[in-house]
Amino acid sequence: MTNRLAQLGAIALAAAMAAGSAHAYDCSNVPEWSASAVYTGTSNSYAKQNNVAYQAKWWTQNEAPATHSGQWDVWKSLGACDTGGGDTTPPSVPSGLSSSNITTSSITLSWSASTDAGSGVANYELLRGGALIASPAATSYTDSGLSAGTSYSYQVRAKDKAGNVSAASAALLTSTASGNCAAAPATPSGLTSPSKSSTSVNLAWNAVAAGPNCTVQYRVNQGATQVAQGAATSASVANLTPDTSYTFTVSAFNQAGASQPSAPITVKTDAQTAGGKVLLGYFAQWGIYGRNYHVKNIDTSGSAANLTHINYAFGNVRNNRCEVGLTVPSDPNTGAGGDAFADYSKAYGADQSVDGKADTWDQPLRGSWNQLKKLKAKYPKLKVLISLGGWTWSRGFSSAARPENRAAFVQSCVDAYIKGNLPVTDNAGGAGAAAGVFDGIDIDWEYPNACGLACGAPEDRENFTGLMAEFRKQLDAVRPGLLLTIAAPAGVDKIRQFDPDKFHPYLSFINVMTYDFHGSWDPITGFHSALYGSTADPSTGDVRAYNTNDAMQAFLNKGVPASKLNVGIGFYGRGWTNVPKANNGLYQTGTAAPGTYEAGNEDYKVLKNLTGYTSYVDSQSRAQWIYNGTTFWSFDTPAQIAEKMSYVKSKGFGGAFFWEFSGDDPTGSLAKAMGNGLK
Repeated sequence: MTNRLAQLGAIALAAAMAAGSAHAYDCSNVPEWSASAVYTGTSNSYAKQNNVAYQAKWWTQNEAPATHSGQWDVWKSLGACDTGGGDTTPPSVPSGLSSSNITTSSITLSWSASTDAGSGVANYELLRGGALIASPAATSYTDSGLSAGTSYSYQVRAKDKAGNVSAASAALLTSTASGNCAAAPATPSGLTSPSKSSTSVNLAWNAVAAGPNCTVQYRVNQGATQVAQGAATSASVANLTPDTSYTFTVSAFNQAGASQPSAPITVKTDAQTAGGKVLLGYFAQWGIYGRNYHVKNIDTSGSAANLTHINYAFGNVRNNRCEVGLTVPSDPNTGAGGDAFADYSKAYGADQSVDGKADTWDQPLRGSWNQLKKLKAKYPKLKVLISLGGWTWSRGFSSAARPENRAAFVQSCVDAYIKGNLPVTDNAGGAGAAAGVFDGIDIDWEYPNACGLACGAPEDRENFTGLMAEFRKQLDAVRPGLLLTIAAPAGVDKIRQFDPDKFHPYLSFINVMTYDFHGSWDPITGFHSALYGSTADPSTGDVRAYNTNDAMQAFLNKGVPASKLNVGIGFYGRGWTNVPKANNGLYQTGTAAPGTYEAGNEDYKVLKNLTGYTSYVDSQSRAQWIYNGTTFWSFDTPAQIAEKMSYVKSKGFGGAFFWEFSGDDPTGSLAKAMGNGLK
């Protein structure tokens, strides 16, 4: 779940260049590598050593490129220096060439942006029938003056500032309209509301035929007021009042006119709970072992009464399927792993069971999933989602999201987690065994079109949106109202690698992972979950925007309604030791502090009881840290959480979530602080 934003901040480069790779690199403006210099992976990313050019993938200092440029190392080799030449590496090939707004004499073409690691993309060259017709800087162009009813073949290639040109994209064959659009479209049918919250309603409807020479779009009205328009057959209406009924209609229109409005539907927004806000907690599958944290602890700590949702972490994604029913060790190098024992075959005794009743050896659903079902029975408004992926199990998403794999992948997830059809293991499982446990699916892909434990691919941008659409479609086919959410990166460098404006209509809400901004992977101390930026922060480039407010604003700037965004809280801290006493330890050098389970990481329940430390709060970032003259820990206390919950309400965000239950103290102090703060 953890972001490790600064540790692996590089954006995944295109896997192959269709026109070949460079054998030399223009080093005329590349400085010699210096052990004392900081290279950020964003700005100030280039250096040369031994007459070879390198690019930093993420933040680094005192790591020589010549010895740290392997596949998983911080530096990427760009080739031998050739100061007499120049940038000879072409941009990546543009993808996703498509046509729209077709008339009898014009066609609008659009495509996905290319990347270029050298001088940068300058413009694109659009070819019709192999001949150059335009060189736009943007990723769209309208070709006009065409003949009616005629087929045309288009390709696009990218050109960088050094004059290198990529290979041409795959050809797109399309045609102009034969004549004018003669008839208005039919009225859309099937208007439904697949999901809603206290402040928003998601709508969906059936597509209508475009008709000869026509292109169709839709208008959504709330009463007599238009609230949405576009070509998609779904829309999200936000900024509504809780516990209030609203009436919606949809109509279709094309070049010839508009249809009559559809039959109206009336949707009542949810009543306020926890101040009308989402309050979601992650339950870690492995927490039942060394941490000895079970579903019953959610109840006995007092946390459950404050919650609206629980995400069960995690389900694995392998071989283009949701992989369920295996109990094998987790391997971060291959993505293998699973724990069916913890999920649904462990037998709970009466003392550890939510309802005080022991499991029997032959009941088809045992383990944590059965305990979650019992917790839902005790708290009927509580919703539970299965979270897929996470830091270790995300490498399978890129393949599973491809168009040829997408539908079958989603079907496997819906079949296992929503319909509850589980492989039989240890006398547990079977058809429908887990039915009623999960109310939806959460996608924790770390990260599309960027690097987490494994790197994604450029096509992930388009495929992520397509995957969300497919999940929404198949969930609605089972039962409208099933939830679909994502855990989203908080680094601005990763947010720009996908399209929240395009995929958010398919989602119930988005959990923005606003923690792990800094940690012991950094050579200097910093704040792991700051609310705001600080002018004193020595970070450069995108890393200066590693804070909660900048992350949330990045999604708002992408067009996501505030009511769909949840702020993340970490129930743990990040720490360094061997930290000099200057500036109370802040922004000083250090190494990973010892931790119970992981160096540089410690649960709040441990940190709150440390003695010999002084607590400090930064006036700008509002982050708290403790320091004892040697060791530095950055973490949130109930005081910081109260301030963040006030921030959530002031910005109109949907709510907040946390990672994860077992980091809290036995009385649920942090979860209760979140619940109280959201009221």
